[in-house]
Amino acid sequence: MARHIESRWLDGPAGKLEALLEEPDDQAPNEACVVCHPHPLFGGTMNNKVVYHIARGLRRRGTVVLRFNFRGVSRSEGSHDQGTGEVDDARAALDWLRVRYSGLPCALAGFSFGARVVLKLGCSSEDVTRLIAVGFPTREGPAPSLETCPMPKFFITSTHDEFAPRTEMEALFKPIAEPKQLIWIDAADHFFARALDQLEETVRALA
Repeated sequence: MARHIESRWLDGPAGKLEALLEEPDDQAPNEACVVCHPHPLFGGTMNNKVVYHIARGLRRRGTVVLRFNFRGVSRSEGSHDQGTGEVDDARAALDWLRVRYSGLPCALAGFSFGARVVLKLGCSSEDVTRLIAVGFPTREGPAPSLETCPMPKFFITSTHDEFAPRTEMEALFKPIAEPKQLIWIDAADHFFARALDQLEETVRALA
């Protein structure tokens, strides 16, 4: 069975959102996940290499993946909204995915700015089964609600992340509610240089 890939336009709160839907290779999907990209003002798009490897790792474990561009990015309509409207964009993508794959559990994953969006949205969404935050930028402050967020939370961080030094990440992680897991990957920088394959395999192997 060939993998199904579908370009989509989603109805977002600020206009149309450009999206890409990808089903897993050679198996029926067992989960659906929205994957959010890094900061729109610093070149972040759904085609970012870290986002690509997150998505591929998810697909390898049987997840159908919906990537999309936040408002104002590439062909998506609207303009950047400092993280507030972007949470609404992700909610619109999640709502669409829930309808399209109504029989599957839904998850959220994101890289950097996208990780912050995922945590804000996921901790207020009772029917999200797990959250995957890759390269969470601690220097922008903690995401709200993490101390009371009940669903499983996976943090994947580079050992040399210039936006999340180890001491800061460990301090942020400590008060977060269980269940949770912090995974370190030996990489050269925030973008997992020289360790993208390891990142992909880590995402694939998450329980």
